[in-house]
Amino acid sequence: ENISNFDIVMESDEGTFKPSGLGFTGNAKARDIVKEIMTLLLPINVTDVYDSADGTDIDYWMRDGVPGASLRDDLSKYFWFHHSQGDTMTVQDPNQMNLCAAVWTVVSYVIADMEEMLPR
Repeated sequence: ENISNFDIVMESDEGTFKPSGLGFTGNAKARDIVKEIMTLLLPINVTDVYDSADGTDIDYWMRDGVPGASLRDDLSKYFWFHHSQGDTMTVQDPNQMNLCAAVWTVVSYVIADMEEMLPR
């Protein structure tokens, strides 16, 4: 019942490897805003906005019109560890994790600080 209060839903379910950008689902005006936000990440070379967000955790809201974003990163090592005994913090690259955190921090902060919600 409070879905109109949601500005964006975001999911990061592809690991914490070197990010390249965000998948985004939303209208053209919202996409333009997200593209502009992503330019802030030029110093860490994470600026791409891909055609659609993915994620079972956010699909429900996106189907009802809430803009959505999902982190895109290098999946080449994802299944080396995913859901295995080796899936621990000790196998993570702290620098790559920091880059992933930076993406979400910048995007979350800027969207939360906007005077208007992302267009629907």
